[in-house]
Amino acid sequence: MLTIAVAKGRIFESTLQLLDKTGLGSREDMLSSRRLILNDEAHGIRYLLSKPVDVPTYVQHGAADVGIVGKDVLYEAQADVHELLDLQFGRCKIAVAAPSGTELSTVTRVATKYPRYAREYFRTLGRQIDIIPMHGSVELAPLIGLADCIVDIVETGRTLKENGLVVLAELAQITTRLVANRRSYQLRGADIDALLLRTRTYLEGETVS
Repeated sequence: MLTIAVAKGRIFESTLQLLDKTGLGSREDMLSSRRLILNDEAHGIRYLLSKPVDVPTYVQHGAADVGIVGKDVLYEAQADVHELLDLQFGRCKIAVAAPSGTELSTVTRVATKYPRYAREYFRTLGRQIDIIPMHGSVELAPLIGLADCIVDIVETGRTLKENGLVVLAELAQITTRLVANRRSYQLRGADIDALLLRTRTYLEGETVS
C-alpha cells in the first residue's frame, strides 16, 4: 500500500476535502475515527494521521511514502524530502508581531514556534537575538514581558488584534505542500505520479475520474 502522512490541526479539514474530492479518501471516515492509521483497501492507500511537525520525519525516514504538510513545517524541519506540488490551501504568512510602538531595532528576545525563521530573519538585519521556544499561545509572551516580540503564523490577524499586537514584518507566505520520500519516488514512482496527476487535475478545476 502507498502510505500517506496527513497533518492534523490547521490544514486537516482542507486536506480531507482534497482527498475526498480526488476520490482518495473519505472525509467522514477520517473525521469519525479515532485511529491514527487508516487503510483504504479500495485504493491501496494507508493514511497516517499525525501532528504536523512529525510529517516531514515520517516521510524523510520512509515510514510514509508521501506527506501533506505546511511549508512552514517543512522549512523548520529542513527535512530531506522531494517537494512535489503546492496544494494552494492553508494560506497564511509568517510574521514578526509585537505590541504597538515596538521598534525592530530594540528587539532582543523573540518568542516563537519557528526558531529557524526568526533567527534567519534577524540575521539579515545584522541582529543577534535570544530565542524563547513556545508551543502554546505565543501571543501571550510579549504581554507578560517574556519577550519583545513573536514570530508566528498569521492568517486573519484577529488574534493579534485582540491581544494588542501588530505586524512589524512579513517573513514568508505559506501554503500546504505534497512531498515524497526520495527513495519511494524512485521505487514507486508510478503510484506517486498517479496520485500527483489526480491532485493536479482537481486543483486545475477539472473532474477527477
